Amino acid sequence: MKQPETQVRSLPHKTGVYLFRNDRGTVIYVGKASDLRNRVRSYFSSHPDTPKIRKMIPVISDIDFFLTESEQEALILESNLIKKYQPPFNVRLKDDKSYPYIKITAEAWPRITITRHLKEDGSRYFGPYANAGSIRRTLHWINKVFPYRTCRKTITGNESRPCLKYHINRCAGPCIGAVSPQEYNEIVARVALFLKGKQDQVLRQLRQKMAQSAKKLEFEKAAALRDQIQSLERLVGEQRVISSSRVNEDAIAIAQEKNHACAQVFFVREGKLVGKEHFVLEGTQDEQPGRIITTFIEQFYNKRPEIPPRILLQFEPEDKELIRGWLRTRRGKQVHLIAPQRGEKRQLVAMAAENAAERLQQLHIKWLTDSGKTGAALEELKKQLNLPRMPKRIECYDISNIQGKAAVGSMVVFEDGQPRNSLYRRFKIKSVSGIDDYAMMAEVLRRRFGRAHLHSDSDRQSDWEMPDLILIDGGRGHLNAILQLTRKLEIPALPLASIAKENEEVYIPDVPDPIILPRNSQGLYLLQRIRDEAHRFAISYHTKVRRKSAFTSRLDQVPGIGPNRKRNILKRFGSIKGIAAASIDELAAVPGMNRSLAERLKDTV
Repeated sequence: MKQPETQVRSLPHKTGVYLFRNDRGTVIYVGKASDLRNRVRSYFSSHPDTPKIRKMIPVISDIDFFLTESEQEALILESNLIKKYQPPFNVRLKDDKSYPYIKITAEAWPRITITRHLKEDGSRYFGPYANAGSIRRTLHWINKVFPYRTCRKTITGNESRPCLKYHINRCAGPCIGAVSPQEYNEIVARVALFLKGKQDQVLRQLRQKMAQSAKKLEFEKAAALRDQIQSLERLVGEQRVISSSRVNEDAIAIAQEKNHACAQVFFVREGKLVGKEHFVLEGTQDEQPGRIITTFIEQFYNKRPEIPPRILLQFEPEDKELIRGWLRTRRGKQVHLIAPQRGEKRQLVAMAAENAAERLQQLHIKWLTDSGKTGAALEELKKQLNLPRMPKRIECYDISNIQGKAAVGSMVVFEDGQPRNSLYRRFKIKSVSGIDDYAMMAEVLRRRFGRAHLHSDSDRQSDWEMPDLILIDGGRGHLNAILQLTRKLEIPALPLASIAKENEEVYIPDVPDPIILPRNSQGLYLLQRIRDEAHRFAISYHTKVRRKSAFTSRLDQVPGIGPNRKRNILKRFGSIKGIAAASIDELAAVPGMNRSLAERLKDTV
């Protein structure tokens, strides 16, 4: 505790973001402050604010910080760092990087697709949505009204015949020249207006277009527009009118239970409820509702392409003026944050809160159901594998290499049937050369159980406690080899099992025949999941080591190129292939490089 307290006295009285790390260097909390020293010092007062802070203080081993020009910049950096590190003591939007968006591509003939990655490529994005299913349903109905293209082909207008979608009025047929670029872009523009909630504006445009077509005696085109209008009117008619005034606003409410919360967002456009989405937040235990809703606003609107002029909230947010200023900067116009106390706005927020509570209850039931399945799986494994106790902690090991090169080992840990990512470990094989998976496994096991002994009297003992079951990938031969290894290494007698991938047969010591679990067995499913996770974890580390080795072996051969220059070169060109394709002038333009070094590098790669 003395080390962090000493660091506090050296912090500046300036605006910035601070990071707390544990003894393994893992970021456990990220916060922002207008005065770094005063804010961080408050954590180490004699009476911490909340139970969460009281739990966090003992595990802080290091304090890091970033200075920023303003509190708004600190807010943005805080949100980005929470997304990057997923600190356990922060409220965080669950898997926010994976939420899907609708994307209108920046092409001559734009496509409308689903994506999970926002890029600065000129495309327009709408979302996020809670799941891809809700987007597909939205696009299904939109495509019935607006015949935009969904194919990936290059549009020349010279195709001999169109696809089926043209014949069922789901595509305007740009591939055969049935529509001009201007007409097609009008279709896409209407889709964008629809996604923004401006359906009434779209209807006005379509009615004007129909009247013009009829006036020109283009009755076939007028009839097609009439059908579009009728379809859109049916779709708009299903939307609930929320406000007598034509307002654009979001309504946000939360429901909280222990370490999870559900945020429900209602999207009101032109006075109508055009959509709603729910989002799960983690790390909410012991947090005040105002803090949770503030964090949600920061993380939700940080990447959201559209921000309405008014946001209705169930609770007053913390740092309200700061949040409002940041939203104004993002939108380019004023954004009002209102916690309504009466009237139709209050009713709207109450309805969102009711939806959030119901959704959280549904999620809770789902989690309990999954937990019940996991409990049944553990019970089944205990019985079928003749285990002395319930396998609450299962460890699985795997080796990955190519002809003995870049060899690595992985260890994954499942507790109560759930992955414990924080307990996963990776091992770079050090003592084995050539192809010898058994020797590599021996090194991994020796190092793993050596660490268990090393930390037996430390506060990290729980990280290395003895497993109730060791699982390996392979058949009888693999199991016998590992059994001999554990005896040779004098590892305590622990339950062992192997699972052969071909027929999913399970082997245990001293039982000659394999155990055949039913294909629909929860126990078999759990073993497969653990085995596959160990394999995935090993492969990902092996790929990283191999790639790093490839970079190192080529660039380190060039005299004069050290770590900083190498980092700048790889940042600029991405790979050895990219470096080889670059010109000498492009290489020389990299910070820290000159023409002489660029020529030397070009000769090497």
